[in-house]
Amino acid sequence: METIRSDVAAWESYGFSAESGERKSTRELLVQQLGHCAEDVSLSAGLKALTGYVSASHYLLVRHDALLDSNLDFVVASDWPFDMVRSISAAVNGAQSRMSEIEKCLSLLKPSFAHLDDRIAVPAGISREYCVVAFQVGRVRMSLMLLFPEYFILSQSKLRDVGVMAGYFASVCCAGAILRQDRELELTEREIECLYWIAEGKTSDEIAVILGISRNTINNYITSVMRKTATKTRSEAIAWAVRNGLV
Repeated sequence: METIRSDVAAWESYGFSAESGERKSTRELLVQQLGHCAEDVSLSAGLKALTGYVSASHYLLVRHDALLDSNLDFVVASDWPFDMVRSISAAVNGAQSRMSEIEKCLSLLKPSFAHLDDRIAVPAGISREYCVVAFQVGRVRMSLMLLFPEYFILSQSKLRDVGVMAGYFASVCCAGAILRQDRELELTEREIECLYWIAEGKTSDEIAVILGISRNTINNYITSVMRKTATKTRSEAIAWAVRNGLV
């Protein structure tokens, strides 16, 4: 059985379909393989297929709403060395915080490159430059981060393919879990009211008068909003609310 599977894999690696005997492009074979992985909800297998398609060596899938310097909750799936993952969280968080909401939207599905800090140890033969492809799954921003062998010449067309396919594949495999978490993190009516009045330029004291509750309660609502939306300032929270049609 293993011999048969090996022969099939070798056949398909040259672009032939074992079922039809017809030659298929590597892109078509990747789409077919991702379809099988999506049916099995096999996230790691699909990410390995995407990694292999662009001849990358390692993948790291992260969700930006869970980025915290103190833990690894932001990691969805990875085969990066553990110490590298732990070391890179602050850099990823910093890069996101420097981007405006418009820049985040414009960067979706567009491969970009970043450089690992010289203090981070990388496996032998692996480049310090890594590729980042960002996409949305529902309201959640995610990124697929790829490591490559040193001196490897990248295919821009394949990287663009990976951006689109990674977004679709993650939507299929991760949407259920993300939707469950979204329901847990839904804003209350009071929190949305506070966001609305913040967007209107009101201070906490003014909102407290308008809603007839204490200033401390207003600040607690606003703190809860920023926690649920993974934002750090009131301005970021307003931008998030505008982007999601809440105000």
